[in-house]
Amino acid sequence: MPNRLLSFNDRWQPRSATQNQSSMDDSSDDEGDEQQNGWMRHLPLCFLITLMTAPHPSLLIVLVNHYLRTMHAPVTFLIHLCISYTLTFLSFSSLIVCVARDPGPVSIDKPTSVEDSARGHGRADLGLREALMEPLDVDDDDGIFSPVKWCRKCWAPKPERTHHCSLCGRCVLKMDHHCPWLGSRCVGHRTYPAFFHFIASITLLSTHVAIFAGSAFWWSFNNPGLTLDETTPLHELFLLAVGTVFGIVMGSFTIYHMYLISTNQTTLESLSPFSLLRHIPPLPVSLRLSDPPLEHELSYNQRRLVRDAHSAVKLYDLGWRRNWGQVFGWSRPRGWIPRILYGGSSQGSGRRFPRNPRAEDMLSRLAAALVTADKDA
Repeated sequence: MPNRLLSFNDRWQPRSATQNQSSMDDSSDDEGDEQQNGWMRHLPLCFLITLMTAPHPSLLIVLVNHYLRTMHAPVTFLIHLCISYTLTFLSFSSLIVCVARDPGPVSIDKPTSVEDSARGHGRADLGLREALMEPLDVDDDDGIFSPVKWCRKCWAPKPERTHHCSLCGRCVLKMDHHCPWLGSRCVGHRTYPAFFHFIASITLLSTHVAIFAGSAFWWSFNNPGLTLDETTPLHELFLLAVGTVFGIVMGSFTIYHMYLISTNQTTLESLSPFSLLRHIPPLPVSLRLSDPPLEHELSYNQRRLVRDAHSAVKLYDLGWRRNWGQVFGWSRPRGWIPRILYGGSSQGSGRRFPRNPRAEDMLSRLAAALVTADKDA
């Protein structure tokens, strides 16, 4: 009994009095966790799979009736068939990885059950002394221990670039965003390459379908009496519309994430300009701001400075080559094979990331500008 009194269960949730403090560490968190349980969270995933498979009957009808029976082009038929179903296989392979793989567990302990693993639980009771001590994290590169933040919601150490997802009720390493289309799961350090592989494969598949279906429909429109089946042009028009819509929507996401990878940002970091406040040097006490400052404490001029600085200060930008290598690089022989098949996972443990060597200087200048912002006004 005394041992139980001096231990913390990792399912224990801190009281509301500590939530204000934890908001400094999680700028993207909500006030409370709203975990989505049950079968309803899988409905968007089922709908996504339906959207991916619904056009395939029309695809086969167009390939057979137009390219094989009408145009008598078996080589073209085989080329379009192989490309279409190769990209379909690649899309489903990376989708399975995104749904089945843990996006980035903070704890390395073995979960006690499958249910606990899905919710990020399963660690042993945390002793009082360990809970009160400042957590340490080891740098994968040089073995130096450095202090890390502490998540007051899941009561665990919170490494760099880690965010707490209020919908999943857990912290995720290098969290990019929470995606309801993936069975209400997060995209993080271990699944981001597979996620990019998925949206890129869908974009290529949609573009390919739109091109060959549009070409077939244009031929059928100009040669109305030569089509063997009157319904084939309708299937061609359907594929053209679906491929165009999916290509534009998923292509926009693909281009945006290409930009994020090239600048070494996550979606949360790109859309949260005030996350820079957690990294600036300490400001003078005379400003009467928290350490680090909170968004609502800043004046209008200071908020504009932070927003303007966010477009220039990229904390983890190491150049586009190293940025892409950090996400898709591999160290094992033939490591490019899983990158092509299903995207794989990012390099490293996801706990420590090298920073832009110019970031500290830019953050120092931002801190100095915040001090003089209202004086200059």
